[in-house]
This record gives sequence, structure tokens and C-alpha cells, in this order.
Amino acid sequence: MANDLQSSPNDPPAAVGEKILALRAEVEIAASRLRLAKAPPVLVAVTKKVPEAAIREALETGQRVFGENRVQEAAEKWPALRDAYPDIELHLIGPLQTNKVKQAIGLFDVIETLDRPKLAKALARERNDGARLPRLFVQVNTGEEAQKAGVLPAETGAFLALCRNELGLVPEGLMCVPPVEEEAALHFALLHEIARANALEGLSMGMSGDYETALNFGASHVRLGTAIFGPRGEA
Repeated sequence: MANDLQSSPNDPPAAVGEKILALRAEVEIAASRLRLAKAPPVLVAVTKKVPEAAIREALETGQRVFGENRVQEAAEKWPALRDAYPDIELHLIGPLQTNKVKQAIGLFDVIETLDRPKLAKALARERNDGARLPRLFVQVNTGEEAQKAGVLPAETGAFLALCRNELGLVPEGLMCVPPVEEEAALHFALLHEIARANALEGLSMGMSGDYETALNFGASHVRLGTAIFGPRGEA
């Protein structure tokens, strides 16, 4: 399972390909058991601080969906990789500052961290100026943690109404990062219920330590970094 498949920091690049193939198969098997009528969840390979050689190894296995936490790091790494692999789909899974919106929409295919009216309005302005917006997920702060970004659960419906009705944005799903000290299942269940109440099908939830739990609650996207590339230091 997930812990058995995790890479160590000293794994050679070839091990990355082996891990990602095994994880992709595991996710698809679990999904076929739990969600017989739906497509398998998308495996988003999280490449924060991952060297290019390891990313290329993942690409050579056919992996095409990746996640980055920071706009600047994505700007440094991904344009050249896109030249070689034009069908890459890149997700922003970290906070987005409004002063980086223009750069972000030029880099990312999906922004999973739409989390406040100011950011929604900035995205709408770019759209009104002719920009092609990425697909959008709303980040929900299911644990109501003061230090964490995201719309509060009780305010998600109103925020979605603002996006849809006033700004003409069309979020396709919700995203969350549960508190590390709490049972993830409670937060995945809550996100699933909020999505159902607001007619959203996309659910980006589940990381290397809890993605199997997320699958049980209907995850459409799982974000796996450590399980593929091993632990990385924090900036």
C-alpha cells in the first residue's frame, strides 16, 4: 500500500518510474472497486522541490498531471518541460497571491486554491481582459485553521454563488488539506457533503499518507508527492 511504495531521498531516478506505475495501478484498482460507474481519480504528482531528472522519469512512464505549490518554482521548471511534453497538465496546489494571478494563468491548467473574493475578482478581471482562465477548484478550510488558507465550510455556498452568479467563474470542484492531527476521514466526508450540496463533482483530496481514505469518499484527484519522490525539505 502507500507506505510500502514510498521512495527514499536516495532512490535513483529509475525508482521514481517504478513507484508511479505501482501507485497509478493501485489508485485505479481501488477506484474500480469503490466507484464502478465513474472514471478513476486523477493522480496529481506533486513536484515541489523535485529535481528535473526525477520529473522526467515520471514523464517517461506516461504521467502527465503534476502539481506545484509555488508560482515562481513552476515558472523556473515547467516551460522547458512543456516544450518536450506539450500534453502536460499542471495544477497549482499552493496559495496564490493576487499580484501573481497573471503569471499563474499563463503557467497552470488548473488552479486548485481559489479561496477568497479578492482572488476570484482578480481572476475575473483577467478573463474580462481576454485571458484564458485555468480550470478552478475552491479550497475549503475544513479544519477552520487560522493559519491555513481556504473558505470556511459554512461560507462555501455563498462564495460559490459569488463566483458563479456575480463573476461568471465556473469552479468544477473543491479541494482541502485536513489538519495533520485530526482524522482525515472526517474532513473528506465534510468536503464530499459540501460538494454534493453545491452540485460539484470534482474533489481534490488525499495525499501520500491518506489518499486511500480519500478514495472512499469519492476523490476525483489525489495529490501524491512523498509516495512518489520521497521526502523533500521545506523552504
